[in-house]
Amino acid sequence: MNPFFTAFFVSLYNTVIATYVGVIRLSATFVPKARLWTEGRHQWYDLLEQMLLEKRTSDQPLVWVHCASLGEFEQGRPIIEGIKAANPQIFLLLTFFSPSGYEIRKNYPLADGVAYLPADTPANAQAFVQLVNPQLAIFIKYEIWYHFLRNLHLEGAPSILVSAVFRPGQLFFHWYGWWFRQALGWFDHIFTQNQASTDLLKKFGVRKASVAGDTRIDRVLRIAAEAKGFSEVAAFCESTPTLIAGSTWPADEDLLAAWLPGLPPNWKMIIAPHEIGEEHLLAIEKQFEAMPILRFSQWNHPAAVTARILLIDNIGMLSALFRYGQLAYIGGGFGSGIHNTLEPMAFGLPVVFGPKYQKFTEAVNMVAQKGGFSVKNAEEMGAVFETLLDSEKQESAVQVVNAYLAGNRGATDRILERIALSYGPILQLKT
Repeated sequence: MNPFFTAFFVSLYNTVIATYVGVIRLSATFVPKARLWTEGRHQWYDLLEQMLLEKRTSDQPLVWVHCASLGEFEQGRPIIEGIKAANPQIFLLLTFFSPSGYEIRKNYPLADGVAYLPADTPANAQAFVQLVNPQLAIFIKYEIWYHFLRNLHLEGAPSILVSAVFRPGQLFFHWYGWWFRQALGWFDHIFTQNQASTDLLKKFGVRKASVAGDTRIDRVLRIAAEAKGFSEVAAFCESTPTLIAGSTWPADEDLLAAWLPGLPPNWKMIIAPHEIGEEHLLAIEKQFEAMPILRFSQWNHPAAVTARILLIDNIGMLSALFRYGQLAYIGGGFGSGIHNTLEPMAFGLPVVFGPKYQKFTEAVNMVAQKGGFSVKNAEEMGAVFETLLDSEKQESAVQVVNAYLAGNRGATDRILERIALSYGPILQLKT
């Protein structure tokens, strides 16, 4: 590996990071999320040092878990729970890149400390790793930061990557990405979601990798088993078949509104939009005014008797709502990618979503096996719905969904067993 070219590409990487930070800081004056990102990292070293001094004893082993945002946290959560259950005296430091993860989970009870990860500069990474001095660092899915991994490697601190997914088009596997691929070699082990990811890594010389599966499957199955009921939703659905539309964006709502005449008179719909601002809720009510629609917060209104569409105007209910449905539509497939399809699948529901699903292993598998369906417009939505009205085809889709979950559960136990085997002397884990 030519030192000159390595230095050139690392310098380019540093420039990209610096530019990104600069853009975030400039936009912080008018973008709330950017403001949170910036303010959360202000004097990060002093705040983190104070947290460790106040909360961590001198002989307490530290495990550092890093997630990009809320979705990755849900993937890492079963690992956190397993580690803390096996060894409660471990100091668990949880970091986030995004405010949407930090703001919601900053008081997560199983974490002894929660913080923002500073930008991946050489100085930040060195200072962070030396201050934290983790006995084990766990990164979730796509969180691969060059300088943090390099400093962990230099300090001899073991690191693992969990629930990873790799595709040939990623930077690591292009000719110009060889310098970044070395970061993958700094992991002690990479646990992938599928065999294709492991095979791709080994093809490019990254051999410390194995298939463990997706820890989210363990998480959603537990959520489904423990899901609480909502009497209002049960009364709304009664014995009526119901379509649950979850985490929808305007493009998804446009599709569903255009398809709405195709909803049979004996069916109902629940819409849980991704954004619940008043302006958005009013827009949804106008789009779907052809049928009686009622907000969940207005359940005691007389209109509840005739409502055929229930609009969820709060956060936190969605994962439990799927128990009341026969079919799920999951939003995001007209934007950067679909939201969580595993939550409805945990209740045995076939899933429908937009065209941008290729980055999600479970969605790709569901489409291939006809347990999931991708649609681009109202006509395609109608065709899928008509297909699933056939009881035999619906049952076949349900069987595909259940078989996929049954065959892919257990990733958490496999990873914890490997942690216990490899790092037991340090962490004293027992599984």
